[in-house]
Amino acid sequence: MEENEVIIIGGGLGGLFTGALLSKEGYRVTVLEKNAVVGGGLQTFRRGNVTFETGMHILGGLRPGDSVFKICNYLGIAHKLKLRRVDADCIDQIYYHADRRLYRIPEGREAFTDYLVAEFPHEAEGIRAYVDAMYRLAGEVDFFYLRTGSDYIMAHSEQFFWAASDFISYYIKDVKLKDLLAYMSPMYGGVEGHTPAYIHALINVLYLGGPDRFVDGSQQMADLLCEVIEQGGGRIVAGQQVVAIRTNGERMAVAVETASGLVYTAPLFVSAIHPAQMIGLIGPGSFPKSYRERIAGIPNTYSAFTLYIKFRPESFPYINHTCYYQDDYAQVWHLQDYDDASWPRGIMYMTPAESGQQRFAGKMIVNCLMPFSAVERWADTTVGHRGASYEEWKAAQAEKVIRKLEHLYPDIRACIDGTWTSSPLTIRDFYNEPEGALYGVQKDCKNIMLSQIPVQTKVRNLLLTGQCVNLHGMCGVPLTAVNTVEAVIGRNKLVEKINQYNDC
Repeated sequence: MEENEVIIIGGGLGGLFTGALLSKEGYRVTVLEKNAVVGGGLQTFRRGNVTFETGMHILGGLRPGDSVFKICNYLGIAHKLKLRRVDADCIDQIYYHADRRLYRIPEGREAFTDYLVAEFPHEAEGIRAYVDAMYRLAGEVDFFYLRTGSDYIMAHSEQFFWAASDFISYYIKDVKLKDLLAYMSPMYGGVEGHTPAYIHALINVLYLGGPDRFVDGSQQMADLLCEVIEQGGGRIVAGQQVVAIRTNGERMAVAVETASGLVYTAPLFVSAIHPAQMIGLIGPGSFPKSYRERIAGIPNTYSAFTLYIKFRPESFPYINHTCYYQDDYAQVWHLQDYDDASWPRGIMYMTPAESGQQRFAGKMIVNCLMPFSAVERWADTTVGHRGASYEEWKAAQAEKVIRKLEHLYPDIRACIDGTWTSSPLTIRDFYNEPEGALYGVQKDCKNIMLSQIPVQTKVRNLLLTGQCVNLHGMCGVPLTAVNTVEAVIGRNKLVEKINQYNDC
């Protein structure tokens, strides 16, 4: 064991970014991943000779000058990523079946404002004030822009901690427009009356800056981050699930043990898994009861059901932006609610990009919000052993999703060459997320301190990283990795290095 050794539990986006950044700081990193393939939400899988992404479909912050681009550039991987820009005149389209209206959201602050004003001229004043306020809230978060500054949670304006739904309603009265402005809430685990306005602002500002999508799948980013770690003398150990974190009497971690009986020691440990799962790996005396109860008391975000479609050759058009469908207005904050008769009331679908993409798509991914309660009856089963009733249920859900797609594409069944599905149980078992939580723990403006999880823990040499700290997603997780590394090397030191490197 050397002084510069670090063990990271979990090889998802957070663990790999944290490991790569620590490697750049001269640390020898060992990443322990329970699955056979590292990557977490970056993982891809193949069915019917087609590669499907599992979680990372829409990318913000990867344009030159953006924060995540700067981090990737600092790591030497930014220009190795195969990306495709979505359509600038329509980064997202939202269709409401109730009145057959299709909205096309353009890229950029001014274009976004002008488009909404043209669609809802009676709300022109409120729209301009709303957009200004949204960018103002985003501007309050220094780490979002890789600025050095205060991270004191209460050093913000009053609106920062409003509920996102209330924030929208403060400026907008039109029911249809209020629903439209919240169309991205499924992308950040939005809950009416609870999700903070700053989360809404950060995600929307991020994507209005210009989203991209991976070409040939998201696994490429995981592979590039692994290369950075290995080039720094580290190692990636897949198929090694950590089942215990050993501590001593001084609240210091000394080793981790895997399911295969291997023991890894180091002076520093980083957990990139859900905090509740991490606490379950440590003996009862390592954390105070209050800390355990606090972590256990944070609600998790909802989950999702996903339909993966393979198309027949040259049968379905490639769509270079993300598409949203809703049955009606005033539902966007409740798409996660489940009942057998009306689910799904909304879907998000996309045709991922492939090398040599021309007019036609080879595949489609359809995401539908779903609570874990929908699959509770199979909670005690394992992958591949859930029984015929589960397979029948999944087939029935897939049929419901296809029927929604038929509202938009009446002939889509003739284009389908094969389908596969995943459920909240899939997310629970592959990502090690309690209740299949899509975005980790829920951020709640009504108890903001409860949902703030710092990177430091009560075990002094055990740090946290990943989507449950700060923000989730392609922007939030790399930025959280910066926070975690600075807990090791010193505040603002890594931010300054990243900015200096990108200014050269």
